[in-house]
Amino acid sequence: MKTVEDYEKIRKAYYVEGQSIRAISRQMRYSRKLIRQALEGAEPKGYQLKGARQAPVLGSYHARIEELLKESEKMPRKQRYTAHKIYQLVQAEGYRGCESNVHTYVSQKRRAGKHRPAYLPLEFDSGQDAQVDWGEAQVEINGVRQTVQMFVMRLNYSKARFVVAFPFQKQEAFFEGHIQAFHFFGGVPRRITYDNLKTAVFRILEGHHRQEQRAFSAFRSHYLFESHYCTPAQGHEKGGVESDVGYAQRNFFAPIPKAKDFAELNAMLHQACLNDMQRNTRGENRTVAEVLLSEKSCLLPLEGRDFLACSNHLATVNPYSQVVFETNRYSVPSKYVGQQLPLRAYPFRVEVLSATEVIAEHPRCFEREQDILNPLHYLGLLEQRPGAFEYALPVRQWRQKWTPEYEKTLDLLRKTKPDGSGVREFVAILKLHRDHPAEMVDRAVKQALDLGAAHLDGVQLCLRQLLSPQESPPALVLDHPKLVAVGSQPIRLEQYNQLLEARA
Repeated sequence: MKTVEDYEKIRKAYYVEGQSIRAISRQMRYSRKLIRQALEGAEPKGYQLKGARQAPVLGSYHARIEELLKESEKMPRKQRYTAHKIYQLVQAEGYRGCESNVHTYVSQKRRAGKHRPAYLPLEFDSGQDAQVDWGEAQVEINGVRQTVQMFVMRLNYSKARFVVAFPFQKQEAFFEGHIQAFHFFGGVPRRITYDNLKTAVFRILEGHHRQEQRAFSAFRSHYLFESHYCTPAQGHEKGGVESDVGYAQRNFFAPIPKAKDFAELNAMLHQACLNDMQRNTRGENRTVAEVLLSEKSCLLPLEGRDFLACSNHLATVNPYSQVVFETNRYSVPSKYVGQQLPLRAYPFRVEVLSATEVIAEHPRCFEREQDILNPLHYLGLLEQRPGAFEYALPVRQWRQKWTPEYEKTLDLLRKTKPDGSGVREFVAILKLHRDHPAEMVDRAVKQALDLGAAHLDGVQLCLRQLLSPQESPPALVLDHPKLVAVGSQPIRLEQYNQLLEARA
């Protein structure tokens, strides 16, 4: 392979010194073909493949691979054949070559005839635009590896990004992600761009027009921002947040985060977002945090209460004082048996209401066919049926968390009142948890047991003292001149006779 310097010598000899091709060939010992190539251009041409390389193993499968690629083009976009899948299919038909050759050939065929799209550089105004997207990541929660859904919002002007994780992409998570992002940024962007998400879009109409979900329209009206939707299958229209999803997967979720629950995981993500705001973007001397600080004045203000990020349902209370939601059963107070009650499902909790009062609240269960019970909902029934105390499931679950003092108090009450009234009195002690913090009731039970007053009155007295401690009276000062002689004066017994006379 000749170099540029070789070409330069040939061209100078021909064009400057006036030598012939024959003379140059004889003098420099170059072929005449090479000399003519040097005279045509100042740089050597790269190696050019004249014919197709031989593929003794894969060659007989070229036609089959091209057939599979044509078939793939007619399939749904997210279900098309990958190069690995094509390798598995031709391997099942007898191919014995390596997988990398299949990947290379598939890549060449897919690139052939296609050109990379060109994009315009964009500039956004302060506080005007944001983008939203979902992504997936692997985490370890309470020791279990699972896939979580990332909600990502990006402010286009400051490049600030916010990430929060949910177990699903349901509408209540979609709303909650917005609300947390608004509070993180300190305001609401005036326009937000989305894919055509089912949680926001009910039907795609002509052009950029959409028929939105009713709940999303109410949410958008609450915060007064405008919604904008990408052209179907044109995710590059919100390329900024698409890039942020990948950035979060590579930086916020690597290595795989470990947390005991979603609350701890999202606290870690929140801190990661704060740390990420210390970076500088291209062409900007200020950090993202400093740019966001100047952008806040252009965002819509957060005023009043937040939108209720929940889905609403109606549930009938079964004979076991439970309502069913997503195959799981949540307890309510027993007096509501048979009634139909409103249920609010938030991303991480479930509320059951009677009129406007919340009568039961539970952490939302993401498994199936589980019983989520609050033992306080069943204490009224246990007072009526003390014989069922040992077998009641809510009590059995609760007893696993009791301190030893509860068991000692129960044993003492059963011994002193064996007719069942001891159990009733113990249930009355448990009912104190309805109106007082569990920690204070635990301390009151322990104090009553230490004082030998392991009964309802004793526990209530100790609880009142804990909740409203009285100041000790000041100590008596006996060194006053009028009190110095008290206790030291002589005894005059005749004074007792005066008492007898007064009685007579």
